[in-house]
Amino acid sequence: MTSVKLIGVEIRKAKGEEERLEAVDKLVAMLVLLEKYFINCSSEGNGNFFGGDSIGYVDIALGCFLGWFKAREKMFDVKVLDIAKTPRLVEWAERFCSDDAVKDVIPETEKLLEFAKVNLMK
Repeated sequence: MTSVKLIGVEIRKAKGEEERLEAVDKLVAMLVLLEKYFINCSSEGNGNFFGGDSIGYVDIALGCFLGWFKAREKMFDVKVLDIAKTPRLVEWAERFCSDDAVKDVIPETEKLLEFAKVNLMK
């Protein structure tokens, strides 16, 4: 997941729209690969999460980025998790974010945007 974080930095530091879109394309390409992994993993279980029918370590590792994905989408007017390119991951993200175990701990997009304006955009 470090690569996801580094690409997030690339998106933030991009000089111009073209560089930003290239960085977003890299992130989406990684998510397309992750979609394939998710499909392979979920074919063994019921398909709700990476390890089966309940949240596991891989879900938590990726789930930590979901708030920032949404914030980046708003900050830079780009689409990171796209139903057309990664439909199963979009569904997974919705299930993950609405699960009782995590729904109260995922930061709100607006709070992340405020944090980004103060700290990340310097």
